[in-house]
Amino acid sequence: MSDKKQASLLVQGYEVVIGFETHAQLATNSKIFSRAPTAFGAEPNTQACAVDLALPGTLPVMNREAVAHAIRLGLALGSHIAEQSVFARKNYFYPDLPKGYQISQFEIPVVQGGKVSFFLGDEKKTVRLVRAHLEEDAGKSLHEDFIGQSGIDLNRAGTPLLEIVTEPDIRSSAEAVAYAKELHKIVTWIGICDGNMQEGSFRCDANVSVRKPGAPLGTRREIKNLNSFKFMQQAIDYEIRWQIEQIEDGFEIQQATVLFDPDTGETRAMRTKEDAADYRYFPDPDLPPLVIARSWVDEVKAGMPELPRQMAERLVADYGLPEYDATTLTQSPAMAAYFETAAKASGQAKMASNWIMGEVSRRLNNEEKDIAQVPVSADTLAALLKRIADGTVSNNAAKQVLDHLWQPKAAELIIGDSIQEVTDGIQALSALRLVDAVIEAKGLKQMNDSGALEKIIDEVMAANAPMVEQYRAGKDKAFNALVGMVMKASKGKANPQQANELLKKKLG
Repeated sequence: MSDKKQASLLVQGYEVVIGFETHAQLATNSKIFSRAPTAFGAEPNTQACAVDLALPGTLPVMNREAVAHAIRLGLALGSHIAEQSVFARKNYFYPDLPKGYQISQFEIPVVQGGKVSFFLGDEKKTVRLVRAHLEEDAGKSLHEDFIGQSGIDLNRAGTPLLEIVTEPDIRSSAEAVAYAKELHKIVTWIGICDGNMQEGSFRCDANVSVRKPGAPLGTRREIKNLNSFKFMQQAIDYEIRWQIEQIEDGFEIQQATVLFDPDTGETRAMRTKEDAADYRYFPDPDLPPLVIARSWVDEVKAGMPELPRQMAERLVADYGLPEYDATTLTQSPAMAAYFETAAKASGQAKMASNWIMGEVSRRLNNEEKDIAQVPVSADTLAALLKRIADGTVSNNAAKQVLDHLWQPKAAELIIGDSIQEVTDGIQALSALRLVDAVIEAKGLKQMNDSGALEKIIDEVMAANAPMVEQYRAGKDKAFNALVGMVMKASKGKANPQQANELLKKKLG
């Protein structure tokens, strides 16, 4: 890293060092060591069986699908998938941990190494992974519903998790959020986690420390359970400022686990941070080593989808898209598929990219919907793009067409037929016919009659003789004003390029 770039990353002369631990809840129907269901939102303690309650005589049995999900992640991140890994008991007491220990992996995890690459602006970043290990979740303590007491809900106890641990490679809160978003995209893309942060399916812990450049690593504080990207950035930024202030005031940083309070925007210490020795790890005697045959890895690999990074590279190669567009369009499989359909059907890849990232995404964001809920099919968007490309409508008129297409029962409103009479509604109409019908019904067709346009230009020039003289005297701004008047006089139907050319010709 150059000295200039290094200096730009410093905060008040300190280098920020961040490592991440992310708990991804695996999308299995049952728990990692029992047959109890994992569905969210059930009444407390209705999804906890004898194994989850740690009743005497119960034994854990490994969930095969949870292992398959771990293999998928390892393949997606270029990790080594251990042929043999070991489960350990992580000992600590907490009321919502019935056994008094958590079954996890420690010395020999199932997924080892790997990396996550992403773009921060135009710069490519890579964060190395230490491991991803399988473990069970604990239950949940409920404090709000009981006066002077706490309730225990064990529905989550035994829910399968993959804990994904990075090296301390992250150097800013913006980089941390970009990493978390990329990891979130990967686990949802390959179908191992639903990624719902509000429900706790994707929880991030950030280990934050600061140091003077070149100095040994500082003492870290772990911010637990960050469940939104917005809060993640706020929490890390606050923690960085707090640690620097403490050091500058002559205090030492104490290793601790802290929580972020969104109401105050501050972190507060919850407990002193435990190290591995505090947990007294030892191999779980009830679980034999987990053995993964290479044939199983090959079987899982054969069913893997095209990964987002690979797809982005293909979109650049096949469609000539900029890297930024390709990365944005591969935020989800649904968005990538929508783009490819629109690009192929229209023959206008870059225009399709611009409209999906611009007009389509803007409308979806305003309605708090995702691309899977878009009311305009990719084929219909492609038809609209064709009409822009062939000069039938201007770009601004096309936005009005999209507004009309966005409405429920657009075919019924525009064509004037009942949905039943149009057989299967919008789908029964060709996309091009529907777009043409909207253009015709709303009078949005672009004027391409040069004779009619010349007449409008003559009238505008005659009514604005001083401005014509200003242009001829060398004032270019006058030309733009005249073009605007021509477009207004044509009610926006003039072809802007044609209007520019004819006006320049007449002005000499």
